[in-house]
Amino acid sequence: MAVKKGSVTGEAIVDGFRRIFRVSNDSDVAIKLGVTSGAISQWRQLKTITARQIIGLVLKSQEAAVRQVEKAGIQPVVEFFPLNKKRVGKGNNFEMFDDHAGSQEPHPYLSGLKAELESHHGVYVFFDSSGRAIYAGKARIQNLWKEMNLVFNRNRKDLQTIKRVKHPSIKSTYKTSDEKSRQIIGVSIPLHELAAYVSAYAVKDGLISVVEAMLVRSFANDLLNKRMERFGGSKKATKKKQTLPKRKSP
Repeated sequence: MAVKKGSVTGEAIVDGFRRIFRVSNDSDVAIKLGVTSGAISQWRQLKTITARQIIGLVLKSQEAAVRQVEKAGIQPVVEFFPLNKKRVGKGNNFEMFDDHAGSQEPHPYLSGLKAELESHHGVYVFFDSSGRAIYAGKARIQNLWKEMNLVFNRNRKDLQTIKRVKHPSIKSTYKTSDEKSRQIIGVSIPLHELAAYVSAYAVKDGLISVVEAMLVRSFANDLLNKRMERFGGSKKATKKKQTLPKRKSP
C-alpha cells in the first residue's frame, strides 16, 4: 500500500515518541503513553494516521502522566528516624547521624539512608522527643541530606529558645545563695538541641513548595517556622493598573 504524500505513518509517530522520551524500545514508549505494547505494535503497521487517532493518543498520554504523578509524586525516604547527632570538625556543628556508627566500615542501613537523602529533593519534618512536629522545611535546590543538616545547625536567634539557667563553666565552688539568685532566661539554641526524630520525603520538584506550604500551615501553632508559606510558592502578583490611551484633542 502506497503512502500518501504529506501523510504521517504510525511508524514515524512511534519513532518520534522514542526520541522524545529518550527510550530504546517500544515497550517503554507504551509505558510512557499508558497503552499496551500490542497497541504500539499496531500503530507501527498504520500507513496513515488520522487526527482522531492522534488526539486519542494525547489523551491517554495525559492520563498516564497523572497516574505517574499520583504514584511517584511523594515517596517516603524515612519516617520518625531517631537522631544520634555526630560532631563535625572542631566546631559546634553536627550531622544528624553517623553513617559509620562509630566504626571504620560504613553501616549498611545508615550509609544507605544517607545516600538516599543525598539523591533526592523533597520535604522534611523534625520532631521533639515527644514526637511533636517542631520544624518543617523543603530541599528544592540542594539535596535533602545537605539542606536538613544546614537547618539542623542554623542559629535562628529568637525563634528557637528554651528557658535555662546559666551555670559556671569553670572550676568554682558551689554556693547555694548564688544558685538561688540565678535567673531563668530564654536562651537561643540550634535545632540539634531540640530535635529527636526526623521524617523525610522525596517529592517531585514541581510539588515541593506546595507540599511544604501544606505542612507548615497544618502545624502552624506548633512549628518554629517563622514564615507561613503561601500555596503557589510566591506572593500574589499585583495587577498593573490599566490606563486608557489619551484621546487626541480635535
